[in-house]
Amino acid sequence: MADAETLSGSSPAGRSAGKSARGTTTIADGVVATIAGIAVRETDGVHSVGRGPAKAVGAVTGRRSGSSGAGRVVKVEVGEKEAAIDVDVEVEYGIPIHELADRIRAQVKDAVETMTGLDVVEININVFDVHIPDDDDDDEDDGDRSAPRVR
Repeated sequence: MADAETLSGSSPAGRSAGKSARGTTTIADGVVATIAGIAVRETDGVHSVGRGPAKAVGAVTGRRSGSSGAGRVVKVEVGEKEAAIDVDVEVEYGIPIHELADRIRAQVKDAVETMTGLDVVEININVFDVHIPDDDDDDEDDGDRSAPRVR
């Protein structure tokens, strides 16, 4: 969790751990994860975020604004002034992955830093699959075969 003074300008980024005369602001890890998750989903070329059950939860809840489910598919480490983020993504076929990764990093960094004041020092992206548009239809056809394809 990150703590911030409510008096801006008291530190170079306007953030500092501790208590001021006006109080403290604490930003939970889940808040940073939610912000990052939404930013990743809004990046063109990302088909889905997360794997397995987390992917299903993200698909159902992550598209709604303000949903807390968006953060469940993103792992974060939040310090007093910095954050590191890890995310698993499935990308659309035909999208240059290295360019997509750069766009994801830029969007996540901008969203998290703008909304929290934390310095995002690391964004690790694990591309675990490529989504092929016709791939969803092929899965249904596979069940209709009566004989195995290989012996």
